[in-house]
Amino acid sequence: MNAAATDVQTVKEPAKQEQRVSGIETFKYDNKIVRAFAIATVIWGIVGMSAGLLAAVQLFFPAANLNLQFVTFGRLRPLHTNAVIFAFVGNGMFMGIYYSLQRLCRARMFSDSLSWLNFWGWNAIIVSAAITLPLGFTSSKEYAELEWPIDIAIAVIWVTFTVNLIGTILKRREKHLYVAIWFYIATALTVAMLHIVNSLEIPVTMWKSYSVYAGVQDALVQWWYGHNAVAFFLTTPYLGLMYYFLPKAANRPVFSYRLSIIHFWALIFIYIWAGPHHLLYTALPEWAQSLGMVFSVMLVAPSWGGMLNGLLTLRGAWDKVRQDPMLKFMVVAVTAYGMATLEGPTLAIKSVNSLSHYTDWTIAHVHTGALGWNGFLTFSMLYYLFPRLYNTKLWSTRLANYHFWIALLGMMFYIVPMYWSGITQGMMWKQFTKDGFLQYPNFLETVIQIIPMYRLRAIGGSLYLIGAWIMAFNLWKTARSGVFSPDTEAQAAVAIPSHTEKKRWSHRALEAKPMLLTSLAFGAVAIGGLLEIVPMIVVKENVPTIASVRPYSSLELLGRDIYIREGCVGCHSQMIRPLRSETERYGEYSKAGEFVYDHPFLWGSKRTGPDLHRIGGKYPDAWHYNHLDDPRSTSPGSIMPRYPWLLTQKLETNSLPARIGALRKVGVPYPTGYEAKALAELKAQQAKVVLNLKVGSVTSDPDAEIIALIAYLQRLGTDIRATPTAAPAPQKTAQVAQPIQNTN
Repeated sequence: MNAAATDVQTVKEPAKQEQRVSGIETFKYDNKIVRAFAIATVIWGIVGMSAGLLAAVQLFFPAANLNLQFVTFGRLRPLHTNAVIFAFVGNGMFMGIYYSLQRLCRARMFSDSLSWLNFWGWNAIIVSAAITLPLGFTSSKEYAELEWPIDIAIAVIWVTFTVNLIGTILKRREKHLYVAIWFYIATALTVAMLHIVNSLEIPVTMWKSYSVYAGVQDALVQWWYGHNAVAFFLTTPYLGLMYYFLPKAANRPVFSYRLSIIHFWALIFIYIWAGPHHLLYTALPEWAQSLGMVFSVMLVAPSWGGMLNGLLTLRGAWDKVRQDPMLKFMVVAVTAYGMATLEGPTLAIKSVNSLSHYTDWTIAHVHTGALGWNGFLTFSMLYYLFPRLYNTKLWSTRLANYHFWIALLGMMFYIVPMYWSGITQGMMWKQFTKDGFLQYPNFLETVIQIIPMYRLRAIGGSLYLIGAWIMAFNLWKTARSGVFSPDTEAQAAVAIPSHTEKKRWSHRALEAKPMLLTSLAFGAVAIGGLLEIVPMIVVKENVPTIASVRPYSSLELLGRDIYIREGCVGCHSQMIRPLRSETERYGEYSKAGEFVYDHPFLWGSKRTGPDLHRIGGKYPDAWHYNHLDDPRSTSPGSIMPRYPWLLTQKLETNSLPARIGALRKVGVPYPTGYEAKALAELKAQQAKVVLNLKVGSVTSDPDAEIIALIAYLQRLGTDIRATPTAAPAPQKTAQVAQPIQNTN
């Protein structure tokens, strides 16, 4: 068997149809692009993990940001998530796909130019994210925080990758598509669909835009994207890589060909429906919540089918697993995938979700997948590839084993305290006394209780990062000890299909028709999104409007944009669920109609601090001023960072007309000509806030950014609050509302 043929994985499958061989063709695999993505993977992995460690330290030592606005937790958290997901895992994904696809297709990549455009374009996007997110340029959408110019660049580069992928498949010399390629195709198609639909926005300035969706609709689209970004960026491509690298390293055939078929089709069809389980007990309509929950529970079957297919491939190879650190990493990765995909559906059950949501339990769950599944599988691929790219042995197997145990210990020190912390939070939030009062009415009591767990998490993160540095050193020494091969020469027999083949339907036949397989895969992933999102947008009854809910005033609008800029949504939710513990603590539960003018929605996914949806009017303006200046002056023991720059930075108002115009385009009923009087209204409301501050013995410049932020906070939740005069009753039909001023 020639060298190229040995790279096509052996699976238990029906016998191949007869082919006539016409000759031997020599060609070369491109290793330079694989090496480039591999080096980027290592570098961005260390950068992303370091950002995460700094963010973790800030949660028990807020002064770790040195009072610099560019590295506060609110700005650092999206930088960390983007660096780990799109820089570390993204480059690792491209690394594995560009290596394996060539060998599975027995063909060089379709275009070297497209390969390098993919590499430089993707990493330029990451650099732009590393610059813009600390500067506060963010859409605030989780895992999709980058602003509109970068969103366009992402779409262009992803299409570049997809064209290169499909082009390589079409010029392949191996007739049938191996299972890994199915997952690569599903990834390319679905990520493009998710990104484009979720990123529809109206630009305001070069680095500011507003989502075309509002409130409940925006929440559904975002978590349709957010959940499936996990599914089709962090899961399906890595499953494809598992199906290639695990059998290759173990020198064993995949356990079950039929199971891989069921795994693939069931997974991509079911996964796309599960996004609403992130919004259980929220203002999302009940039918959408139920769909998300049901399909999430169904996900257990295909997910565990894939896990078992991976682990059972290693039957009879456990001696090799003990000796090969690459396989050790792979086993933990597949096991972590199984744990995370069992826990995810469990957390989607409403009774469990009522306890877990907004707590650190979710953080533990996410990092079981991120550290275990994605991190360990990426480490495994790097240990596999570097010796082969440099034609040498791994420089130190001992160091690789040290890395394995240090990283595994670090992962345990990370996720176990977070599980403990999350369950503690959920139970304390729900605890009532025997007399029927909240046991812990002060949210800060629950925060102080879990700070030791945050310290342990930082220790775990440090160990995991140390392991990554050990790997980087080992791979560098491996490269130094070998000689890099820019190209690998390979040969393949040029086969001509026999005209005497029997035409019969089977999945095997589908594997020989890449465009048909691609079309069916796209249909499988598109149907779920269409049936969830379209009714939410088209059927008005899904979001009953409330006549008393009005657009934000000009000052409140700018204050809301400052709230978004500072990443406050990363720690504070704005969604009170209809649970007794929440309504007792925060007030009336949130209604869908309250968010019709929110572009984007700001419900959040984690409560490091209390929910803010009913914060308006709860405290005087001076309290908010002092709290933002020094949180510990009003809340002793708080882990919230200081925001001293808000007291001195001048509010930017030049873009106010453009912001109002953009919001009008997406449906906010600002009256015609409102731009002309918006600035005067803004100054009048600023004067009222300044006057209120003087009552609390606080003096402030009316043009300071903190004035706008206070105006926004004091507006939250007040639209449906009863007043001494009769308030308008909620109505099913919307009335054109005028912007209002909050007199505080």
